[in-house]
Amino acid sequence: MNDIINLLPDSVANQIAAGEVIQRPASVIKELVENSIDAGASEITISIKDAGKTLIQVSDNGRGMSETDARMAFERHATSKIKATEDLFSIVSMGFRGEALASIAAVADVELKTKQEESSVGTYINIKGSTLIKQEAIACNTGSNFIIKNLFFNIPARRKFLKKDSTELNHIIFEFQKIALANADISFTLFNNDKENIRLRADSLKQRISDIFGKSIEKNIVPIESKTEILNIYGFIGKPEIAKKRNREQFFYVNKRYMKHGYFYKALISAYENIIPKNYNPSFFIFFEISPDLIDINIHPQKIEINFEDTPGIFQILRASVKQALGRFNIVPSIDFDRDGEIAVPYFDKNKEIVSPEIKIDEGYNPFDTGYSASKTYTQNSRKEQNWDKLYSDFSNTEDDTQSNMFNHKEETPETNQNVSKFFQIRNKYIATPVKSGLMLINQKRAHERILYESFISSMELGTIPSQQSLYPTEIEIDSMDFILLKTVFNEMKEVGFNIESNKEDFITIYGLPAHLDNINPKIIIENIILSLRENVNDLKKDTKELLAEINSRTGALHYGIKLASEEIDILIENLFSCSMPNYTNDGRKIISIINYEDIENLFN
Repeated sequence: MNDIINLLPDSVANQIAAGEVIQRPASVIKELVENSIDAGASEITISIKDAGKTLIQVSDNGRGMSETDARMAFERHATSKIKATEDLFSIVSMGFRGEALASIAAVADVELKTKQEESSVGTYINIKGSTLIKQEAIACNTGSNFIIKNLFFNIPARRKFLKKDSTELNHIIFEFQKIALANADISFTLFNNDKENIRLRADSLKQRISDIFGKSIEKNIVPIESKTEILNIYGFIGKPEIAKKRNREQFFYVNKRYMKHGYFYKALISAYENIIPKNYNPSFFIFFEISPDLIDINIHPQKIEINFEDTPGIFQILRASVKQALGRFNIVPSIDFDRDGEIAVPYFDKNKEIVSPEIKIDEGYNPFDTGYSASKTYTQNSRKEQNWDKLYSDFSNTEDDTQSNMFNHKEETPETNQNVSKFFQIRNKYIATPVKSGLMLINQKRAHERILYESFISSMELGTIPSQQSLYPTEIEIDSMDFILLKTVFNEMKEVGFNIESNKEDFITIYGLPAHLDNINPKIIIENIILSLRENVNDLKKDTKELLAEINSRTGALHYGIKLASEEIDILIENLFSCSMPNYTNDGRKIISIINYEDIENLFN
């Protein structure tokens, strides 16, 4: 029988590694910038074209590389961070596995110019698809300058599955944010299509947060700081008023490495319990400093999931630290918080010997000498019970209110009126009506969303979307990252009824809105558009106009809690069933649900 197992060529092995390490242009930027940080750079410049598909350039003023190191850096598993197995458990630098440059060179045309300070000349290397094209000595600045051209040029299938430029740019910006926040002592500059979009000077962490997310956040975050036996925690958390349903201002770091940790997120959310609305998420920028031998970072290809030796203990510390910060700055009612000091955070060390608590007993105590009597106790309890009804004096009858809301159509329409509506509202949220098979329930907000969406799409097809001009223009400040995203859809926004201009960096002015949005705060509309762009809604193969139609319909739809007149309900239902797809919103949420008569009967069995 013939042998069937073969050793893969380096070029193929590198392409396989690239599939794990280099998923998109943002992955390249992450790896190269982390290398610059490890090289001690104080200034890093990133340039991209076509969202990184055509060009990615990362240059720094770090230590640079020798001629030999420059060539070795592109070999697989070549790294300066690990020399023995034990080193895996004491890593404090960013990149360490030695796969990144080899993977990038396997799927792109890569040029490197690098020089060490003590060298008179530098080194130029060109590698394309893992093949060395050229290597020579050149004159260049101290540091390293990587140029990545035509990513995935030799893997057409991978390149084809890259998303639209706006989506890929969104991923790049998020990677940029993660790295820039963790390294406030480094200056960063980002160029997009030959235009400088972001310049961040070296400064404090709070200033870096403000530079990235806008000046308004600076007055809405408070510091968090806690020092314990196993780790130190520092950073900033957001005040409850800036909590959002979908919040991208959430960053955990361990030893300056970005991480995701659902368990620690629960600890943080529990500290905000009862001070932010349900399903809202607070902003946070939290850093852990911990000994490297107490964590394991080599469990995930992108190293964003990290194991901790004492996860429950850190949960307690983090929750207490957040509560302390909220209490210290009078964000929540607090007891005995010293504004200038720190509270002792409880921590159980499993390595210490457990000592039983000492119990002292007063052998001379006689409970019958206290003077209490059964009659006295009864009298006190009786006095308390005499006013029990006052406990409920401020409460409304919820059940009565519910019945009133469910059957308010009977009160509004006299029994003698023959034109009684077949529809009625429940809690000003659902519309109910009997049908042959049972009881139909309609979500009124989603129904209105569907109506507005189809109306918007029809108007776009006819090219007749009206714009309602505002009496007073609205100027909105947007942070640098979101400004870049929003500008990618400016033309489409204008085509669907937005009269929008950008006359200065990080500010836009709204002069007019699509007609059905004229009663809505322009800032809310813009925030919803940015959120959708951030969350890659257009990954679902929606074009930009369709995405805008969905956002506008969701923003302009009826809010829950609005009481509708019978005529308004009839018109809403008539318009809903005139839609091409009345059962679901455009993003798949259910609008109509029917409770069968059999199910209703079973409720009474």
